[in-house]
Amino acid sequence: MSDTLQREIDQGSGSHHPIRRLLRRCRAWVERYPRIRWLYRLAVGLLGAFVVTLGLLLVPLPGPGWLVVFLGIAILGTEFPAAHRVGVLLRRILTSVWGWWKTRRAAARARRADRSPRAYGIESA
Repeated sequence: MSDTLQREIDQGSGSHHPIRRLLRRCRAWVERYPRIRWLYRLAVGLLGAFVVTLGLLLVPLPGPGWLVVFLGIAILGTEFPAAHRVGVLLRRILTSVWGWWKTRRAAARARRADRSPRAYGIESA
């Protein structure tokens, strides 16, 4: 994995981010009231399920189908531990696949550069 990608993941996951501080305060307020907490969990579950379902419907179409599915799993992961574990596993798999893809692409570029006419001293007209 590249240093830039890891740095961006760490920066977005940091607890000092202003949005994370706001969400922690909202979450603490919700935790004080059991009925609101129950409604909150229900709303998060319904919203996350809707987003995952919408993403699965978009998968065969050109566009961000899988990205929407991962977003729905992330929404569910904010409230449900099993969905959070799935999200962590997917993040780890996608990070390793991304690194593999970048390495493969760089190797293919190097092979193409070796086969170019300039590599043999032939200039194109």
